Amino acid sequence: MGYRLTKEDIRKMEDEILYRKRDLRPELLEKVKEARSHGDLSENFEYHAAKREKNKNDSRIRYLERAIRNAVMIEDRRDEDEAGLNKKARLYMEEDGVEQTCYIVTTMRANALKGRVSIESPLGKALLGHKKDDRVEVRVSDSYSFHAVILSVESFDESEIPISNY
Repeated sequence: MGYRLTKEDIRKMEDEILYRKRDLRPELLEKVKEARSHGDLSENFEYHAAKREKNKNDSRIRYLERAIRNAVMIEDRRDEDEAGLNKKARLYMEEDGVEQTCYIVTTMRANALKGRVSIESPLGKALLGHKKDDRVEVRVSDSYSFHAVILSVESFDESEIPISNY
């Protein structure tokens, strides 16, 4: 099964592919050509660095194309007050006694360090369909879970959240 993506995810990925093919690839190829002209390739750091950047760009293009090709298109039509895709939830984490805000997004936009939680993650799955004041159990594994109380739920514009790098 492929990534569960929205139309906006796919649009952003297609835009990135176009940029990488049309703008970035020619620039990187030129850097490789320029570095190659400096002579002995075995000790030419500029050549190896340029080649590495070109290969990294090509790899990212292949990754995005494969993700789009295997994508499962999704939409979330939950009520405005229900936690779901493209909703921001403010939570009270009972175990830690702290509040936390998370953005519920597709896997292609997830970044835990920035509070972007995938709908595929334990926290994302636990929140789906719940409302303000609901207490949810987040099952991380068979032997560990924790509880969170939803303090608020509101929508946000998914176009504001970038597609994540690898």
